[in-house]
Amino acid sequence: MAPLLKEIEERDARDMGRKNAPLKAAEDAYHVDTTGLSIEEVLKEVVNFIERKS
Repeated sequence: MAPLLKEIEERDARDMGRKNAPLKAAEDAYHVDTTGLSIEEVLKEVVNFIERKS
């Protein structure tokens, strides 16, 4: 694993596990799985979501 990725994962684990104000997604958060998507496809997904909510 790349050192930077390892540092990010360690930081996120610390932040999610802390007692005060743990890092977590908002209950109404919209999650976009970007696995295998191009930047253009991610942007399209987000824009579509916003348009559906408008």
